[in-house]
Amino acid sequence: MNDLAGPIAENLARVRSRIEAAAKRSGRPAESVTLVAVTKYASVEMAAAAVAAGCHDLGESRPQELWAKAAALAEADVRWHLVGHLQRNKVRRTLPLVHLIQSVDSERLLTAIDDEAAALGRRIDVLVEVNISFDAAKTGVAPDALESLLERAASLDHVRVRGLMGMASLEGDAEAARRDFAALRLLCDRLSSRVAPSVSLSELSMGMSGDFEQAIEEGATIVRLGSVLFEGLEADE
Repeated sequence: MNDLAGPIAENLARVRSRIEAAAKRSGRPAESVTLVAVTKYASVEMAAAAVAAGCHDLGESRPQELWAKAAALAEADVRWHLVGHLQRNKVRRTLPLVHLIQSVDSERLLTAIDDEAAALGRRIDVLVEVNISFDAAKTGVAPDALESLLERAASLDHVRVRGLMGMASLEGDAEAARRDFAALRLLCDRLSSRVAPSVSLSELSMGMSGDFEQAIEEGATIVRLGSVLFEGLEADE
């Protein structure tokens, strides 16, 4: 832990400086962007060092890893985000642990979350994942199916949509990523005035280690960063 704390704190400071500069270019304060440290390839010790350095939002793409790390860091001040695909049979065990599910991509999953949240007696905050790059290998609802999914979400009592999540195409360069991010922001803006009052599209989660500055410049309020935080420590996204 002592060996990791210094390098991770230095990486975090550099990343926060880049976030601040990108936010300034987009006419926003740095505080308008939430940094989620993705610990997919990070050890529990790395995750703990990130929390100690002041990053309290941690993300996992696999529910089982989230369960394990949440148990190991149960005494730490962590807000867990699930950023990867959630199967319905893993909803029950995941919900008590998460601050935000960023990867809702179907009505069936929405309904399963609502059912389990009702049993817990709480409301669960989620983002709807949009396949903005039209990549057949990626999860996420198609852009033209998003509005109907948001209508379904508005009818549920224990799920609260807070915004959208998306990933740029893995095949493109930084400018191609920017176009994907701009498309998601435009979709968000277009639907904001049409959704029910119980649905909010105030959060826009987009941008990872290789393209988070472009994402912020195009309106991201959440960035999901792994390798840029844990570089040199055998960590990656």
